[in-house]
Amino acid sequence: LLLLLLKSLFHVFGRVDREEGKQQRKTVISPQDPVLCIGSSLTATCTLRPELGLHASTLYWTLNGMRLPSSTFSVASSDVLSVTLHNLNGSQQQSGDNLVCHGADGHILGGSCLYVGMPPEKPVNLTCWSRNTKDLSCKWSPGGPGETHIRTKYTLKYKLRWYGREKECENYGSGKQRYSCYIPRNLALFTPYEIWVEATNQLGSATSDITTLDILDVVTTDPPANVQVGRVGDLDDQLTVRWASPPELKDILFQAKYQIRYRLEDSTEWKVVDDVGNQTSCRLAGLQPGTVYFVQVRCNPVGIYGSRKAGIWSDWSHPTAASTPSSERLQSGSCDPKPGEQNSTLRRELKQFFGWVRKHAYGCSGMSIKLYDQWRVWLQKSHRTRNQVGLMSSGRQSSAKE
Repeated sequence: LLLLLLKSLFHVFGRVDREEGKQQRKTVISPQDPVLCIGSSLTATCTLRPELGLHASTLYWTLNGMRLPSSTFSVASSDVLSVTLHNLNGSQQQSGDNLVCHGADGHILGGSCLYVGMPPEKPVNLTCWSRNTKDLSCKWSPGGPGETHIRTKYTLKYKLRWYGREKECENYGSGKQRYSCYIPRNLALFTPYEIWVEATNQLGSATSDITTLDILDVVTTDPPANVQVGRVGDLDDQLTVRWASPPELKDILFQAKYQIRYRLEDSTEWKVVDDVGNQTSCRLAGLQPGTVYFVQVRCNPVGIYGSRKAGIWSDWSHPTAASTPSSERLQSGSCDPKPGEQNSTLRRELKQFFGWVRKHAYGCSGMSIKLYDQWRVWLQKSHRTRNQVGLMSSGRQSSAKE
């Protein structure tokens, strides 16, 4: 029964479609699928064949499904109804706006697609980068307001500067990445390329400025691998960070530059350490005791094969978490409460006196870390000396009592 019902429905709808098709073939819409600039005016006509037996005065027009005002219609003759539209807006969809002529009962007699838009403007902000010297990715921005309202094709072209034939990029992005293209292989090193973007649609074309670049000048890497964050002994305000240099560039002559950023677990504000240089480890000081930190590292390959251009920063590595020791946990090992109280007092005094050291002892500056370590060692020695003096005083008092 279900199959019979479906067959009947297909037969009915098929017959309706065929009838509408016959009616449309007996109607001529002019102009057919015009391409117009925004702000233009258009007069379209719906011409009936005599065998339809319809009068033009009974017809009406719709644009994208919305019935147009009868004031825009004009009956030129018994078989011709025209519609005039002024100051056209850009097409609501790139596939065109649907201008349709209907009979009095709503049947579609014929239609035309209106393509209303603008010619493209010169693409701008063309930038390219190469991941590990193996490929090339480029992105750009459309010129002017960007939206042309009709289908516009963007083509990335490139060629070796002094020789070689012109080539076209084939792997274009989509969605938010539609103004980008990826060249996966077959790129020459030590030779500059000329790269540009051409934009074309039915109303015109435009070409970007030519960008000249050497692949070695626009290299970026994968984020540093194997990032490890750990404590520095029992120091409650420091963490050490270690990572591995990019393995993809292990056989390439270059000098890497690194950046570190870190933040508190419950914060969104990152603090950046710029003075890491090309070392693959760093100590972060001046941190809060007993606190969880998230740490990331990124790499900038500088001077690949002698290139004098600054490299391009990689993405940040995945966050790595670690916590500093708790001050309370470190102080809980004291057996004598009096020396412990003295140590706390001394610590408060020294932190006030050497506050500027704590303020400046961050990042990977060798001088600041060295000075800060000297102060911590001196502080610990002072604690031991005061503890020994306290114990000796207690011993002498006990002997005197005996």
